[in-house]
Amino acid sequence: MADEKEVKVPDIGGTSGVDVIEILVKVGDEITKESPLVTLESDKASMEIPSPVAGIVRSIRLNIGDKVSEGDVILTVAASQDEPQEEKVATETTSAKDENTKSGVQEKESLVQVAKNTPVSDTPAAKSEPDADSNAVVYAGPAVRRLSREFGVSLEQVQGTGRKSRITKEDIQQFVKAKLQEKSNAAGFSLPSAPQVDFSKFGQVDTKSLNKIKRLTGANLHRAWVTIPHVTQFDEADITELEAFRKSEAGKSKDSDFKLTMLAFVCKVVSKALAVYPQFNTSLDASGENLIYKQYCNIGVAVETPNGLVVPVIKHVDSLSVNEIAKEMTRLSTKAREKGLMPPDMSGGCFTISSLGGIGGTAFTPIVNSPEVAILGLSRAIIKPVYIDGEFKPRLMLPLSLSYDHRVIDGAEAARFTRFISESLSDIRRILL
Repeated sequence: MADEKEVKVPDIGGTSGVDVIEILVKVGDEITKESPLVTLESDKASMEIPSPVAGIVRSIRLNIGDKVSEGDVILTVAASQDEPQEEKVATETTSAKDENTKSGVQEKESLVQVAKNTPVSDTPAAKSEPDADSNAVVYAGPAVRRLSREFGVSLEQVQGTGRKSRITKEDIQQFVKAKLQEKSNAAGFSLPSAPQVDFSKFGQVDTKSLNKIKRLTGANLHRAWVTIPHVTQFDEADITELEAFRKSEAGKSKDSDFKLTMLAFVCKVVSKALAVYPQFNTSLDASGENLIYKQYCNIGVAVETPNGLVVPVIKHVDSLSVNEIAKEMTRLSTKAREKGLMPPDMSGGCFTISSLGGIGGTAFTPIVNSPEVAILGLSRAIIKPVYIDGEFKPRLMLPLSLSYDHRVIDGAEAARFTRFISESLSDIRRILL
């Protein structure tokens, strides 16, 4: 008889409280190794968790809408006979741990009813709302209730956005932010709020909720735009010879498992530029008074997916060849589009490149990916007449758009940085010096 095994959430980069948005199997399904079991959604990306064993699904221990962390049980599987049997170590400690895990799952699946007599803090934020109906039912987990007590917020005043109107930590945080915004308005300093417009009076409308990635990305971009003084430096690079070289090399390696793109060359040049101008490979600390210089070079590349924009990070670009960068870029892009990115794949970035060259445009203003201090945008390369040696010649010009944090970088430094990139792309031999 096949042994029954528990399949648990693997290492997801230390991230906790990740949402379960899709269950891809059901009880009785026969699965193989690497079969996707569930889809999890963190603040940055969606990821499918593959099965480490083959067999038949006996039970599923979580539900859509649950929040899970590393070690939580996903399901149990009756492993196939050809699966290597792991050594069983039965101790009181592991038994207790399994019991705690099971009870934790059961706790997540239960909905807790809160009566009107929930203690309410005397803070103005809690008192400013009218009393809720005494028969109101509030759905929230223990961690959320603890957070509400820390902030002095009455849960009856918070609108839940989770499954079955369950209140999440984000709901508590948004409630507190709204109260702080009200206080700022009263003090005479605030960002203007968007007016409420009833668009239906002009014609038929259809309202759709943003998915979690777009919602959180929007909040992060808004925070970066408001808190970082952005300046954008524009330039162009003559990539005529480089593009001819790329095409010849791409033709030689057309049967390989990666595509040699111009973006791979740009990544290599940027890694060299970060070494020459280390102030672009920094971050401000939380106080805003100290600059942290990074002794490593990881470059994020923005990738468009059906669920929104994600930024996988290529590690140690300065030590990779252009072909190796192209291979890693292909691997990460494929994982991003197949919902296979894990948090470690998107962490540790020093600098970001956003390329719209495959779509079009002449220039744009990318938003700095905080806590980084600069981001490079690439638009579509076009043929332009360039005056060289007394005559105009057709040259393939690549538009560059460098947005930077003006608290850290001044205009002269940004101009030198983009000039270095432009000249290196015009003559790739420069990065060998």
